[in-house]
Amino acid sequence: QVQLVESGGGLVQAGGSLRLSCAVSGTIFRINFMGWYRQAPGKQRELVATTTSGGSTNYADSVKGRFTISRGNAKNTASLQMNSLKPEDTAVYYCKVTITPLGDYWGQGTQVTVSS
Repeated sequence: QVQLVESGGGLVQAGGSLRLSCAVSGTIFRINFMGWYRQAPGKQRELVATTTSGGSTNYADSVKGRFTISRGNAKNTASLQMNSLKPEDTAVYYCKVTITPLGDYWGQGTQVTVSS
């Protein structure tokens, strides 16, 4: 059974940093895609950053230059380094992975709160 475990959320002041981690277990198949999404109260879930098995990355315009996504050497973990955090970054952050041929999986979410 595929499981995603997220960690690293919390409360931080504006301008501070947090690092989120996502660890995937329960599969022997290749993880082709790993990404972070977020959902603020009253808003739709949105893409934050993604990375593929080939090393390509993609970022939302709102986080470019502040956030960095990376994968661990074992390729079953992904991290999101968040710097220069703003109050508008406050949201529940979700890890998503695509595993071929199994499909998409989501983590349970981790709360990030940025105080002004």
